[in-house]
Amino acid sequence: MKNTTLCYIQRGDQYLMLHRVKKENDLNHDKWVGVGGKFEPDESPDDCLKREVLEETGLTLTSYRCRGVVTFLSDQWEGEYMYLYTADGFAGEIIDCDEGTLEWVDIDRVPELPLWAGDKIFFRLLREDAPWFSLKLRYAGDTLTEAVLNGEPISTNV
Repeated sequence: MKNTTLCYIQRGDQYLMLHRVKKENDLNHDKWVGVGGKFEPDESPDDCLKREVLEETGLTLTSYRCRGVVTFLSDQWEGEYMYLYTADGFAGEIIDCDEGTLEWVDIDRVPELPLWAGDKIFFRLLREDAPWFSLKLRYAGDTLTEAVLNGEPISTNV
């Protein structure tokens, strides 16, 4: 299982979203995601978050919080523990990202974008300001087959 971070950076009523269109053989190709990535050796989740946000966006986070952990399981790719964050404070100027196009998107519009089905679940939890959560998402190929929130099964129909 790999460890990763993902962050939705908020500016007013918008999130900074990454449209994944630049990398070859990208599991997330053409999906819209927050920013983040894989842990490097000896990094904490916060260390990884700050480094990945700076590398991908040019922004230095000044206010952020961990909202939960998402466990991804799949029959086609390596499992993943993803630490999910939101941020509402940052400094710096946005740079070009080599993984895709960065764009400020109205938060109300995010669910209309091409997202993974599981992302719609945790995005809803963020919108509802849910307390810290543990979410397990199981995929068969691109299809979400199981979702478990804080130990209880929930609907995968999003």
